[in-house]
Amino acid sequence: MTQMEAARKGLLTDALREVARKESIPPEELERAVARGAVVIPANIHHRSLQPEGVGEGLRTKINVNLGVSGDCYDYSTEFEKVDLALKFGAEAIMDLSNYGATSKFRQQLIERSPAMIGTVPIYDAIGYFGGRKLAEITADDFLEVVEHHAMQGVDFMTIHAGINRRAVAHFRESGRLTNIVSRGGSLLFAWMELTGRENPFYEHYDRVVDICRTHDVTISLGDALRPGSIHDSSDAGQISELIELGALTKRAWERDVAVMVEGPGHMPINEIEANMRIQKRLCHGAPFYVLGPLVTDIGAGYDHITAAIGGAIAATYGADFLCYVTPAEHLRLPDAQDVKEGIIASKIAAHAADIAKGVRGAREIDDKMSEARRQVDWEEMYKYALDGEKARMYRESVKAEDERTCSMCGKMCAMKTTNAILNGEELVV
Repeated sequence: MTQMEAARKGLLTDALREVARKESIPPEELERAVARGAVVIPANIHHRSLQPEGVGEGLRTKINVNLGVSGDCYDYSTEFEKVDLALKFGAEAIMDLSNYGATSKFRQQLIERSPAMIGTVPIYDAIGYFGGRKLAEITADDFLEVVEHHAMQGVDFMTIHAGINRRAVAHFRESGRLTNIVSRGGSLLFAWMELTGRENPFYEHYDRVVDICRTHDVTISLGDALRPGSIHDSSDAGQISELIELGALTKRAWERDVAVMVEGPGHMPINEIEANMRIQKRLCHGAPFYVLGPLVTDIGAGYDHITAAIGGAIAATYGADFLCYVTPAEHLRLPDAQDVKEGIIASKIAAHAADIAKGVRGAREIDDKMSEARRQVDWEEMYKYALDGEKARMYRESVKAEDERTCSMCGKMCAMKTTNAILNGEELVV
């Protein structure tokens, strides 16, 4: 049975107990949240190496790392370097967005070696898998075949762009967007619908998608095909109309004991973020919210890990549960390993800052330990608690201070050293 069904029947699964332990939350409390859909535990029955995590209400904000091969960059060893970085720096999820080459083999190896939960976007793989065909020749059965293949391999959550139906498209057409559709999956489905004259196959056959996910216990991540790709387009009719559709699709999955996350913006100015988080939770009945950024300005090319971290911290403070990392390469190229690292660290900072703000259990403890280490001027302890202790050590040691106990910023004028000396009754020599 699925994690949701087990929770509704009062059965404490091993995965739920493990998440409760990690979050320092009573298992029975977590069970109630999973049963009503406020928390998901993506845990495909075939993902043997998984160390389960929970996403949702009252839990630590989780982050996801996107990677995968494309037609322009298809070095699998490079992508596994990125996987290792994601695991090293504590990403709870990895999404394989591969759309070229031996995607099935790569994904299987990723699932076998990764304790992080694995997500995919089946429509990307479908386009690669059926490459050579005209888009309009790919059938609904073809798309669903890829969904089932991913589920059978052990994917824990899948982005399903089921909300971009004919109603949502009509609102999009009327909205007068500056950047139109920026979701890859959304644009492909929009094109397929226009070329064939058919309804979105993931919407039309949503019950079949739900049945596949129920069989293998895959969490549905309802994709925001009409997410805003610029601050000009944020909170428009296309975005909100799709969100309404996602709320209805959430309830339909819950009726079959299938867990759901809902994906969100996108690009959005700071002053709109809080309202969007609250609207999503209301329209989608409290389902966990998974956001890309949001990027709070459109001019940060080369630094979009920063624009996204600003938006992500605010979004998570007001209700987002899951942050998709953004790298400095966003909008420019496939990220390399250094881009991936910078994106992970920026997202981890955003998630942790939000957890402190919303009072998540134990979130401040590591900050207090870092502050105590600083008070004691204990550099080894500081490195231990830093998100990237290796970088912290490298920075301090790159310019030596005259007094080895201090750093080159303040040297003999170190405030901690001065105050400690006075409080300890020591003679102060300057």
